[in-house]
Parts: sequence; C-alpha cells; structure tokens
Amino acid sequence: MKPKPQGASISIQGLTRLLGGRAVLSGVDLVAQPGSLVAVVGRSGCGKTTLLRLLAGLDRPDAGSVLVDGVSADRAQARIRMVFQDARLLPWKRLLDNVLLDQTGSEARRRAQQSLSRVGLDGREGDWPLALSGGEKQRLALARALVSRPGLLLLDEPLSALDAFTRLEMQQLLERLWTEAGFTALLVTHDVQEAVALGDVVVSLNAGKVAMALPVPLSRPRQRQSAAFNHIVARVLEHLLEPPAAPALQDPAARTGGASGVRPEATSRWGEPLAAR
Repeated sequence: MKPKPQGASISIQGLTRLLGGRAVLSGVDLVAQPGSLVAVVGRSGCGKTTLLRLLAGLDRPDAGSVLVDGVSADRAQARIRMVFQDARLLPWKRLLDNVLLDQTGSEARRRAQQSLSRVGLDGREGDWPLALSGGEKQRLALARALVSRPGLLLLDEPLSALDAFTRLEMQQLLERLWTEAGFTALLVTHDVQEAVALGDVVVSLNAGKVAMALPVPLSRPRQRQSAAFNHIVARVLEHLLEPPAAPALQDPAARTGGASGVRPEATSRWGEPLAAR
C-alpha cells in the first residue's frame, strides 16, 4: 500500500501587502503544518483572497515572506492548486478533457478518470459541462485540482453559491478527499459553521491582521448539534461581530514587526492536525 502524499508546509512571516496605499495585509505571521486544514473567515475586504493569491504565487508581498515547503510560493507552484467560487470550466471540452487540460497519454487519462471517480462523476467522462448542476461543476473543479496530487489546495469560497443541502454534501466530499489524500488545505469561507466543521483551526482576519487563530480539537466527523461544536462557533462569531478595525496605512520599509492589538490566540502556531481523522 502506497503512503499518502505528504501535504505542504506553510510559513508566513511579517506579511504585508499594500494596494493603493492601504495595507490589505499587515504584519501577518502564520504557520501551517503539513496535512492540516485551515479555515479562514472574516469580513469582506479583510484580506482573505489576497492571502490566497500570495500563497498561490499569483501576487508578491510588499514586505515579509510566504514560504510553501520552505521555498517562496512562486517557486512552489507545481505543488499548489486553487479552486474558486466559480468553477471556471472550459465549456468547449468534455468532462474528461476539463480534467486533463493539456495532458496526454494513457497514464494521464487513467489519473483523470480516477479523479472523476473520486468526486462521484465516474461514467460521465463524455458529458459537457453545460449538463452539470452547480454542485457537479464544483466536483469537476475539485477533480481537476486534485488530479496532479498537490501538496497544497487553496479554496476560495468554492461552496458559497450552492444550496444548503448540496453544500453539506460537498463539505463531506471535501473532508473525505482531504483525509484520503493528505494534502494541506486552506479554505476561505463566510460560513462559520463550515469553518468549524472542516478546519483543524479557524483563523479570523480583521483589517488585514490575524485577530484569532482558534484550534478545533473535535473528532471527525464533527457533530454540529453538540455543545462543544456550537461553543466554538459562538467564539468565532464573537470575533467576527466586533467592530472592524481601521485599515492600516503604512510604508512596509518602516514596519518594525509585532502584532500589537491582536488577541493572544493570534500569535500562537496554528494548523496542527489536532483532530482525529
């Protein structure tokens, strides 16, 4: 039996990103262990998507560092895949070709068919994306992201447009795929219950800073009716409902570091695979 692929490590230190003179991210320090699942929540505009873009190597920081497996994110892109709110499928290609993209050969086709099977789309290789429901489109996007066996999977609100029942199904699918494959995942979501149900830790961003990094030491699958689950949900909501901090205006060259004003939870290591899988 082959060992599970090893997830990638994440190390972010002093991360600052300025846009139009405003610090979208300011002095962010975060660490995620290989194989952990980190959920990121926060108000619109707090820097969640910017964080994902920096981790994907699609943007560069103005100060600080973003390392994936010990190298800068832009040099680790072969190990990183991203799934968006919009599935971003190619409507002129059938499902199998959407997973293959430009890969050719019998081994690539075998892996693509296996990836479709893992997300519940086996037997539909010849269908067109137009024939898929919203949930099936996101299944296909997951199959395409996972076919290359990434070490880090970035998820930018991929389930937010789905109906409630389909969303629960997709949460279960995502958790199963993560458990089986062992990749590291960072999930951005506005759904606090989703964050607590899936995350080893819930990170709350406020005005570009880490306001909280709260471990979720509950066994899987999470029991959403339990007092322990709802206690954690309440703690996260308490942070999110606080008045937003004023956005920072700063010159990254003048930054001296530190996380003043951040609660104690924010400065601890996070992303440890705490929960039983």
